[in-house]
Amino acid sequence: MADQPSSFHDHDHDQCVATALSAADAACAAQNLRLTPVRRRTLEILLEAHEALGAYDVLARLDAEGFGSKPPVAYRALTFLVEAGLAHRIERLNAFVACARPDEVHDPAFLICNRCGIVAEGEAGDAMSPAASATGFQIDRTVVEATGVCPACQDPA
Repeated sequence: MADQPSSFHDHDHDQCVATALSAADAACAAQNLRLTPVRRRTLEILLEAHEALGAYDVLARLDAEGFGSKPPVAYRALTFLVEAGLAHRIERLNAFVACARPDEVHDPAFLICNRCGIVAEGEAGDAMSPAASATGFQIDRTVVEATGVCPACQDPA
């Protein structure tokens, strides 16, 4: 992972959210996509915590804020965000996180803390490329998810 994911160190979370929302607005404008109020609020909900949220967690928040109580409300918004590159589905957890770099084409990898649940997004890099090239395999998508313990949850040595 090239950079240390911000989820695992102190950072200005308000600035983090503002930057991500600005990048989402720009990405939607560039792709001629509409970030509707429910889609935007869903993204904000994902950005509010650096942990993966299930669709029903998102739905509960949307419902409490008057956006609707039916599961398709959350699933449609989450599907849009994933397809637009604004969020990722964490396969292992069957949950979603906001994309840390929606303005870049990248191959994400996820570090998931077993204790606090924080998920940090990093770069998977080209780890699979040599094997794919050697066999003539064309990679469409990779899923790299590592579980462990983040620095804040580790026992002091």
